[in-house]
Amino acid sequence: MRGWWQEIAGLVLPADCAGCGAARRVLCEECREELSARSARRAWPDPVPAGLPRVYAAAWYADAVRSVLLAHKERGALVLTEALGGALAGAVCRVATGGARRGARGLGGPLLLVPVPSARRAVARRGHDPVRRLAVAAAGVLRRSGAEARAVPVLRQRRAVADQVGLDGRERRANVAGALAVPAWAARLWAGGTVVVLVDDLMTTGASLVEAARAVGAAGGRVAGAAVVAVPPREAGRGRPGSSGRSMARSW
Repeated sequence: MRGWWQEIAGLVLPADCAGCGAARRVLCEECREELSARSARRAWPDPVPAGLPRVYAAAWYADAVRSVLLAHKERGALVLTEALGGALAGAVCRVATGGARRGARGLGGPLLLVPVPSARRAVARRGHDPVRRLAVAAAGVLRRSGAEARAVPVLRQRRAVADQVGLDGRERRANVAGALAVPAWAARLWAGGTVVVLVDDLMTTGASLVEAARAVGAAGGRVAGAAVVAVPPREAGRGRPGSSGRSMARSW
């Protein structure tokens, strides 16, 4: 019921920009530009955990982008899904093309977007699974651009994990190690060598992506890389991944 009301409220109620607060705009042009995936770049945490696939990020997790992601994730502003899904789709393109800047029509074979699942209690509290929703939106953007793509939420939690907030990289890796699995039936999805791209809204230490890649690989999937909307900079607001600013999640 909560998710239904969030959908209706996000569509019909007037709202200020989720990024900067501009009056009566759900997302102003400036903040929408911040989420443009044209500058998606390769990114990785410091230190880089073993088993981390290639990761591409669309933006820094700071200022307007941080506000938009939190509004979607924690406050159920589902009207922001399209913009965030578009940013994620751009990062997926970079993964699928090996870093080359080509449009969705140049992606070649089919793509499977596998979202990193949220904890069950977090989904219950929020009323929705934000990453799954973004994966579906990104797949839709890619299909409308001529690519063959679909979201396949096949990762399952085998056990409960602690809240990751406040944990360092080593603690996060220990917290999620062995926590994910793929059901046996899902292996047929990539039996012909279909490319798998892991997707998430945010990468910090990379622990969740490492575990997701391990689980998909154990089920016979070929993970080409991972795409995220944002990575956190040390100095908030210093542009996008690929800029010269120092960042917690470095990029080139």
